Amino acid sequence: MPLTWIVLISLVGIAFAIFSYFKTVKQSPGSKEMQELAELIHNGALTFLHKEYSVLIAFVAIVTVIIFLLPALSPFTAVGFLLGAFLSALSGNIGMRIATKANVRTTEAAKKGVNEAFSVAFTSGMSSGLFVVGFGLLGLTVLYYFVPDPVLLYGFGFGASSVALFARVGGGIFTKAADVGADLVGKVEAGIPEDSPKNPATIADNVGDNVGDVAGMGADLFESYVDSIIAAMVLGVIVFPGVGATIPLGIAALGIIATVIGSMFARVRNSVFHAIDRGVLISVILTAVFSYFLIITVLGEIGPFYALLTGLISAIIVGYSAKYFTSEQYSPTRKIALAAQTGSGTTIISGISVGMLSTALPVIVVAIAMILSYQFAGLFGIAIAAVGMLSILGITLASDTFGSVSDNAQGISEMAGLGKTVLERTSVLDSVGNSTAAIGKGFAISSAALTTIALFASFTKIAGLTVIDLNNPFVMAGLFLGALVPFIFASLTMDAVGKAAHEMVKEVRRQFREIPGILQGKAKPDYNRCIAISTEGSIKAMIVPGLVALLFPIAIGVSLGLEALGGFLAGSIASGFLLAVFMANTGAAWDNAKKWIEEGNLGGKGSPAHKAAVVGDTVGDPFKDTAGPSLNILIKLMTIVSLVAIPLII
Repeated sequence: MPLTWIVLISLVGIAFAIFSYFKTVKQSPGSKEMQELAELIHNGALTFLHKEYSVLIAFVAIVTVIIFLLPALSPFTAVGFLLGAFLSALSGNIGMRIATKANVRTTEAAKKGVNEAFSVAFTSGMSSGLFVVGFGLLGLTVLYYFVPDPVLLYGFGFGASSVALFARVGGGIFTKAADVGADLVGKVEAGIPEDSPKNPATIADNVGDNVGDVAGMGADLFESYVDSIIAAMVLGVIVFPGVGATIPLGIAALGIIATVIGSMFARVRNSVFHAIDRGVLISVILTAVFSYFLIITVLGEIGPFYALLTGLISAIIVGYSAKYFTSEQYSPTRKIALAAQTGSGTTIISGISVGMLSTALPVIVVAIAMILSYQFAGLFGIAIAAVGMLSILGITLASDTFGSVSDNAQGISEMAGLGKTVLERTSVLDSVGNSTAAIGKGFAISSAALTTIALFASFTKIAGLTVIDLNNPFVMAGLFLGALVPFIFASLTMDAVGKAAHEMVKEVRRQFREIPGILQGKAKPDYNRCIAISTEGSIKAMIVPGLVALLFPIAIGVSLGLEALGGFLAGSIASGFLLAVFMANTGAAWDNAKKWIEEGNLGGKGSPAHKAAVVGDTVGDPFKDTAGPSLNILIKLMTIVSLVAIPLII
């Protein structure tokens, strides 16, 4: 497919994203009170992003200058790094702005019905998703047009991954510090709903949904998307000289067309779940059909198509595996809820058990996908499988953003006191949104595994490593050190959430104690102070985990050599993938076990089972929204850093 066509399709995707945005903001934002609440959330999210980006701008500027000045690296690597970092940040920022405009409009639409509310939330999600894929494909294609060496595109991936890690970690710490404070003091101690306007942490909690699950996830999947394409381009040039680099770009472009068409079928008939499922399934089928004709026409071989099909099918299986283990509709989550009847301890034990078991199917599926795609088309097949998995990113990210918008809509309906009917409708969307968010995280983590394996294959090719000998003690040392890093990283992020949450709990208790009339609804809490606590805690705490990802691979490569660095990357991929799946699914299962009880089961809200489930959810919050999702960026970033640093190490 000619590069001009790919550029045109990426622009069409961005145009559709703009159209979806204006379609969203044309909807009524509701009453003055609803608009004031939405404005608080919007301004809080912007305040956080401005402070976060002030740190990121300094980091990006320093790294760009260092790359530019190093004689072993090309100046184009520095240009790519700068462009990748900018587009990654822009994708997350735009997604956050869309979500904070859509939340109140979804709430207002819920006054008419669930279908109308779904349409607003999902349309806003499609806008975010298409901006991500449109910017990613456009940036890569334009850069490749001017610098037709796919290896130099690793700088672009390095920039995208660096910003994504800081955005995911910073946003994740912010949102979970606020969530824990709102839950522990509001729900458990004061006995008021999490989204009650009497809860000082409730605005910060809603802000967190946007800076973590929208801005953070947008940057996260932007870098997954571009990294998978870059890895496939590098390997494609080796296997199919002349045309191999454009095939991954062409598949990604066709995926944009397929997701735009698929989104038109995401309409509620019998259930909200089925609407999203229908849109995703049609997108998958169309991507497969379009890609078949592209691959056969350009390459004249069927193997790469089968590899792509393997990636698409794997994405569906892993996503719905996450749904099974985390949705309140199924037995694993209800098992955790039943365990809550005997206290917090059994809730935690049951949740960990479910989370550990949930790793089995994703690992088996990814392992089978690796073997099959390799049999079909070698290392290029593995890379194409990753591209296939991410080719439908536009609509899978839409379903994830839908969850955050629905969560905010539920919060606004509670805070504005819109009545039982509206609350029930937004609760339906919120419940579905929790499961779609879990599916989205499962999809992000599994795609990260395949993408990282493709990047690892590129690393071995470029580094000239035909064999990584496990009998070599340096390699084994690297393997163990690599397996260790995800645990250190998770520890740092969990500890950061704990410290920020500690300050949040103290602040909420102080306000209840020192501001008379809050619990009676006669005085307004100081929402801004809670937002400030989450912001300060997250900005400070995101730096050290980011440096771990950047410095560890270089230190291993310089001190132990390239072969040991290969062992290091292999160890980090294996342990990081497993730990990410475990943490994301465990946290989501605890959350939905709590929600199932809140629906009136096992005694409902305020019961002993509910209080125990809230504790489980509190532990699970940093699992599923901070450490777990950040790990998939960690393993990709360390591999990208290793690829960029090969000339320096040699």
